[in-house]
Amino acid sequence: MNPSVAHAASIAVRTVRRDARARKDRPAEARTSVHAVLIGPPGAGKGTQAARLAKALGVPAISTGDMLRRAVQSGSPLGLAIRAVMERGELIADAMMTDIVAARLQETDAHAGFVLDGFPRTVEQAHALEALVAGRGDLIAVELAVPEHAIVRRLSQRRVCSQCGLNAEPAHAVALCPCGGALQQRADDNETTIRERLRTYERATRPLVDFYRQRRVLHAVDGTQSPDLVTAQIARAIDSVFEHAGR
Repeated sequence: MNPSVAHAASIAVRTVRRDARARKDRPAEARTSVHAVLIGPPGAGKGTQAARLAKALGVPAISTGDMLRRAVQSGSPLGLAIRAVMERGELIADAMMTDIVAARLQETDAHAGFVLDGFPRTVEQAHALEALVAGRGDLIAVELAVPEHAIVRRLSQRRVCSQCGLNAEPAHAVALCPCGGALQQRADDNETTIRERLRTYERATRPLVDFYRQRRVLHAVDGTQSPDLVTAQIARAIDSVFEHAGR
């Protein structure tokens, strides 16, 4: 990566961390929480960026995909039903997904804000999220834009840890994850299912872009850039929310 770009990315992330600390230092009645929603097709890099932003903000990264995969691994009746839907490349029903997320957002660590990866995926879910965070602080939506051909290539090469769910970079993939789990291809990361997931995304999730644009909280980022540059641009967008809310 270009050293100047890396330096700019580092500065942007440090600024968000500084603003997050300043927010926590203000009196309770003057604090504002920032809730970030990452939008983009499967393989756009939402998980990577969610983890980075959550660390910078000091809030949890909440991945609905991880929650659903844990349910599948449990072998419960709910998990088996979820598995069948996921392997067909379809979306989980709005009501079920909203209930899962609502329970997670009530946990203590999410009271100061969060970064959501995988929810909302429909306009109906977006309305539900607005109700869940009403009065809790600002919301920002970030769209990671990546063309279909790049998504198919990324997901076809992706390997994930069977134990912790870590995504391994294809260029640096090895047999084992640092946690000791085996790196393997997900059942739904074959080209046929990937393209079906992208069609589902365009049909059900793409309208979210218009939804959040109309609310003037949408920030679009080119997801084909290096992860550091993407992080820097998202960090600047979040910084603008802190500035608007007042430090």
